[in-house]
Amino acid sequence: MAQFPAGHVPLIKTLSRWLRPRAPTLDDAPWQAACAQLPWAAALEPARRERLRALAARFLHEKTVTPLGGLQLADDQRVLLAALCCLPLLEFGEAGLRGWSQLLVYPDAFRVRRSHVDAAGVLHEWDDELIGEAWDHGPLILSWADVQADIAEPDAGYCVAVHEMAHKLDALDGELDGTPPLPSRWQRGWARDFQRAYDAFCTRVDAGGETAIDPYAAEAPEEFFAVATEYHFSAPWLLEQEMPEVAAHLARFYGPSPFHPPV
Repeated sequence: MAQFPAGHVPLIKTLSRWLRPRAPTLDDAPWQAACAQLPWAAALEPARRERLRALAARFLHEKTVTPLGGLQLADDQRVLLAALCCLPLLEFGEAGLRGWSQLLVYPDAFRVRRSHVDAAGVLHEWDDELIGEAWDHGPLILSWADVQADIAEPDAGYCVAVHEMAHKLDALDGELDGTPPLPSRWQRGWARDFQRAYDAFCTRVDAGGETAIDPYAAEAPEEFFAVATEYHFSAPWLLEQEMPEVAAHLARFYGPSPFHPPV
């Protein structure tokens, strides 16, 4: 079989680089405008902010951002949404964007029709009013008003965008159970520590006790993970105080919070 002479190898490498898709980029103006509005991005050290920029560019390249209900989004607002959704991916990387293709944005809280057939075969239907939702293999849905409210109080313990992105990460291993894809040894330690913290938290909530963490975290293990993720990014000092083992796992998984706990 004929072979190319050695002199052709650099040319082949050059062609390979030319044929490889170029990484998507973000124009400087909308990125700087988004960072000026987004406290989490402004608080990141420069290297991590550039990583967030690359992830946001990938997000906008792969996802369709669809405003609904008469909402209109400027370019910098779309970049802002992409950056906010990508905060939980600073360490995990763009693999966290797999499996879905659309971000739907309502002007405000939105209604979702629910149904359930109980053990007796009776169908129950009701309406839920939501500020965010993440379908396993479908869109991520956000309320723009609540995104803005989170930005206005970035240290209040709430961030609906990272909450829903935590669900997306959780679902990557095929099971929504509060444990994202992890190396096996870390997964065992994570499951042990999260279960212990979740059980203790549920006991306190069920007893009617006051909790510093949003009691919605007691709804299910996956909600516990997503709510804890919100606190990692918006009130890490409170999470460290209330649930130090959970806080340590999340700091390892997400990297340090942009709002570092005070020394």
